[in-house]
Amino acid sequence: MEYRVLGKTGLKISRLGFGGIPIQRIDAEGTKQLMHKLLEAGVNYIDTARGYTVSEEYLGYALEGIRDKFVLATKSMVRTKEAMAADIETSLKNLRTDYIDLYQVHNPSMEQLDQVIGENGALEALLEAKEAGKIGHIGLTAHSTAVFERALSLDWVETIMFPYNIVENQGEELIAKCTEKNIGFVDMKPLAGGAIENPTLALRYICANPNVSVVIPGMAEEQEIEQNVNACCDNSPLSEEEKAELDAVREQLGTNFCRRCNYCAPCSQGISIPNVFLFAGYLERYNLEAWARDRYGSMAVKASACVECGDCEPRCPYHLPIRQMLKKCAQEFGE
Repeated sequence: MEYRVLGKTGLKISRLGFGGIPIQRIDAEGTKQLMHKLLEAGVNYIDTARGYTVSEEYLGYALEGIRDKFVLATKSMVRTKEAMAADIETSLKNLRTDYIDLYQVHNPSMEQLDQVIGENGALEALLEAKEAGKIGHIGLTAHSTAVFERALSLDWVETIMFPYNIVENQGEELIAKCTEKNIGFVDMKPLAGGAIENPTLALRYICANPNVSVVIPGMAEEQEIEQNVNACCDNSPLSEEEKAELDAVREQLGTNFCRRCNYCAPCSQGISIPNVFLFAGYLERYNLEAWARDRYGSMAVKASACVECGDCEPRCPYHLPIRQMLKKCAQEFGE
């Protein structure tokens, strides 16, 4: 296993990390088996979140006795000081630990980021928790390139998490800037939410980029760990056959895959189009129906609100049939 220093955090982490979304569909004992398998394989970076239902709790149980062998990262979507302080305490309790290595502000919009860094914002609680030794470092996750770019200018941001994979390279220049600024880059959605069917090719492509500190595919089975470790430990150049397959994947997904660039905005009805497609991906490919429906249900404006004005489609750089895709999502979610 190759190890990297996670930017200015100074943490030494494995190039392959563990994404904690899929363990929602197994159980605590199964998670424990996975953690011991990770330990054997040399994987020491674990990512979870307050929003992943039972994920923190399962990991807390699974890591008892081996907690010090791992770099543990979680995140919260709350934006106020009071709520963030409460979430940090909940995470510590769920994870059965007295410290969390990395706590991240989870996917804020530009407006929410203003709230996070403002008076009585979540950042105040994070800094106080860091001072108290409850968390070691502070990071931020994003789906928007605008938020990513702004995060690069914030001195408290030690790590940034963003989607990067064979078909989503809209953040590639910003990822390179992470290296320039000594900010650790955590790569999420390496398989594009399950849309990319060849995980070995997907991970080899990502690990060929030296600016990626760690890649965190979601895993729920031991065979996935073995497969992903082998892919990330293979440092040989991509073959011509693999490059041809990369092109084929891009061509296949290019006509129906949202990269979450948000160029389609603003929607005349207020639909967050990228989030609709994000939650639909969880529904269709992650086998997490209840969680996907819950997150979709929390949206203020659903896909069914689309009036098919078509304003969004000319703005999409990938020429997606957005109106047709929204109609499909409305049918799948029933609203």
